[in-house]
Amino acid sequence: MRYIGNKENLVETIFQVLMQQGIKGDSFFDVFSGTANVGKFFKRQGYQVFSNDLMYYSYVLQKAYIENDSPPLFKELLSSFDIAKKEVSETPLQKVLSYLNDLSPVKGFIYSNYTPEGTPNLDIPRMYYTGKNGQFIDKVRIKIEEWYAKKVINDHEYYVLIASLIETVPFYANISGVYGAFHKKWDSRALKEMKLREVEVISNGRNNQVYNTDSKLLLDEVSADIYYLDPPYNQRQYAPNYHLLETIARYDSPKIKGVTGMRDYSQQKSKFCQRRHALDELENFVEHGNYKHLILSYNSEGLMVQEEILEMMKPYGNTELVEFDYTRYKSNSNGSKQSKKYVKEQLYLLSK
Repeated sequence: MRYIGNKENLVETIFQVLMQQGIKGDSFFDVFSGTANVGKFFKRQGYQVFSNDLMYYSYVLQKAYIENDSPPLFKELLSSFDIAKKEVSETPLQKVLSYLNDLSPVKGFIYSNYTPEGTPNLDIPRMYYTGKNGQFIDKVRIKIEEWYAKKVINDHEYYVLIASLIETVPFYANISGVYGAFHKKWDSRALKEMKLREVEVISNGRNNQVYNTDSKLLLDEVSADIYYLDPPYNQRQYAPNYHLLETIARYDSPKIKGVTGMRDYSQQKSKFCQRRHALDELENFVEHGNYKHLILSYNSEGLMVQEEILEMMKPYGNTELVEFDYTRYKSNSNGSKQSKKYVKEQLYLLSK
């Protein structure tokens, strides 16, 4: 998934740093989960994983990747429909995704609000998706909700199917990487015919738990050997940048406004995006978290100052900083100079 701060390509390096520093354990709390890629990695390593995010679309991904621990069987659904007659070699999930792919188009909320065909009355018709792909999103999301209401799919199957859609739609979106704006001309990827992507099912036999709340509310509830914090680095809030993923995940027909069709996100703002509050917000986790090791994953251009972070952490335990270069997120890679293309990942390691 195209996502600001996505650690998919860094998590192996982060893990090696932790091993070199002797930071190990049995449980891992991914405090700001986002795409769930870090939690997925540590789940594969055998850790009991706890994860949380304030965004509901992230919660959907966590439910599918972290909490779910076995392939969905769709027994009730497959016994009620002709889906079972499809390719014998397909898994139950593949059969259901194929069925959803083949449904007739539906003009629902996404088509009516985020495609040019659905918004011809606007001064600037919204071009997030083609009309055809907007109808695809609607038909899939409506059918999943219908199945869930009829109780022919259980909770895990429900979230696995929505996660498959959430993992699919960014690859057809007419955007640079975030949903804060759309292109005024079609990107070639947006013109492709949408097909659902199958999500990975990871099993580790542990009681992995996921949450959808303010992480500070979990400090008394979640005890883990390792707390991993990957908060926003700058003033850009995640909620408006991924508002369309939130709407597809919830499918709640929200009131929207503006050129981009933004939903209200007043209850989903992070204080890490405010320079005057970020350090105090971090200290709240450092002081009150129930952990043996706390890892802050940050970067050299973040709002918080390196010296101030280290000074704040020192009274709470042994503190070290490890840095390494990585390629800047594409939409932020302005200019051709080396300094513009790379940024330093900073791992602040605190052991009580």
